Amino acid sequence: MSERDPIRSRIFCAVDTPDLDEAVLLADLLKDEIGGFKLGKEFFTAQGPAGVRRIAAIGMPVFLDLKFHDIPNTVTGAVRAAAALGARFLTVHASGGGAMLRAAAAAAAEAGEARPRVLAVTVLTSLDDADLVAVGQAGSVAGQVERLAHLAHGAGADGVVCSPHEVAQLRAAIPAGFLLVVPGVRPASAGVGDQKRVMTPGEAMAAGADHLVVGRPITTAADPVAAARAIARDMAAHPRAR
Repeated sequence: MSERDPIRSRIFCAVDTPDLDEAVLLADLLKDEIGGFKLGKEFFTAQGPAGVRRIAAIGMPVFLDLKFHDIPNTVTGAVRAAAALGARFLTVHASGGGAMLRAAAAAAAEAGEARPRVLAVTVLTSLDDADLVAVGQAGSVAGQVERLAHLAHGAGADGVVCSPHEVAQLRAAIPAGFLLVVPGVRPASAGVGDQKRVMTPGEAMAAGADHLVVGRPITTAADPVAAARAIARDMAAHPRAR
């Protein structure tokens, strides 16, 4: 991605497939259109570290989205392994607690300048207030997201993953420089699928998102390149995106 493409560089495409050939084809197709590729549990479970290395070899940043959530010692080892794969970003669950988050940040720091940025997942974009009540969480999604974001910031994480609906709230609550990475982004013409807290790309950028994660609106489009370009145009149309 060229330095001259600051808007496109903010898009990470979620490559949610267990098929390596399909993932490589998509990555080759999109490498000049976006900022990087997000590889999650579906891809990693099927292809493992070798699959991550194959996508990374295309020359674009890799966002390894495995949402580590375990005791601090286990997460330390997992983060070290992710760093060895050359991941640019990785995710942990903020609900793992302060000790786990501090362990993740410390393990990432061991990689020096090439370290992965640790992003703490707050509340999944498939959940709403009623879902939190069902699992015994009192209060609203917005309140929980902010609480976990403060925890992550204090523990040394580089940023959080949150829905676009919480971006403006967190921009006002958390010091500058803390990354807000936003899934749940859907062009106006796309369906929401299993997401509940969504916005268009332009709306998310207007709220103050740093990076957008977009999956199906690109990967299932008849023309993924055209879909990625349309998303970039929507982002660029808002002054805050420049």
